[in-house]
Amino acid sequence: MPAAQLSVLIIDENRVRAAIIEAGLREAGHERVTVLSDMQGLMRQIVELSPDVIVIDLENPNRDRLEYLLQMSRVVDKPIAMFVDQSDSSMMEAAIDAGVSAYVVDGLRQDRVKAIMDMAIARFNAYSRLRSELEGTRQALEDRKAVDRAKAILMKTRGMTEDEAHHLLRRTAMRENRRMGDVARALIASASLILGDRE
Repeated sequence: MPAAQLSVLIIDENRVRAAIIEAGLREAGHERVTVLSDMQGLMRQIVELSPDVIVIDLENPNRDRLEYLLQMSRVVDKPIAMFVDQSDSSMMEAAIDAGVSAYVVDGLRQDRVKAIMDMAIARFNAYSRLRSELEGTRQALEDRKAVDRAKAILMKTRGMTEDEAHHLLRRTAMRENRRMGDVARALIASASLILGDRE
C-alpha cells in the first residue's frame, strides 16, 4: 500500500515529541496521520480509528504505563513501532513478547521515523506469515490425527479397510463442502456419544 494511503496513529502524551514523529511521517509522504495525546479510553479510540500502523512514543516509560500499552498491543493486531528514551532488557523483552515490531531506545529523530516505521511493518508482516504457517501446520497435524482416529473407528465398527474408510471420509467432506478434519472430528464425537469408550 502506498505511504499516502496508510493510516498512522501516533500515541504520545508529549505534543512536541509527537510533532517530530508526525513531521517525519508527513515528510515521507504519509497523509493520514492522527495524534492521540490522551490515554483515557485509548483502546476504544484505536478501535474507532482502525489505523494501519501505530507509533508509540514514551518519553520516560514507567512500568505501569508500559504494561498498559503492552496489553493494548497484544490485542491490536497491527504493526507497532515504539520509541522510548530509557529502557532495560526486561522492558524490551516484554515489548517484543507483546508484539511490538520495532523498539527504539533514545532514537527519536525526524529523519529516522519513516525507516523505523517501514521496518516495523516489514517485521510485522514477516511475523504474521510465520504465525499463519505455524497455525496451518498445527491444523494439518490435528486434522491428520483426527482422520487417523476416524478411520480406525470406521474400520472397527463397519469392517472397512483403511482405504475404504479414507475414501468415505473424503467423499463425505466433498459432499458437505467441509474439511476432512472437521468431518473426522464430527465422526469421533458421534462415536463417543454412541459407543462411549468402546471406539
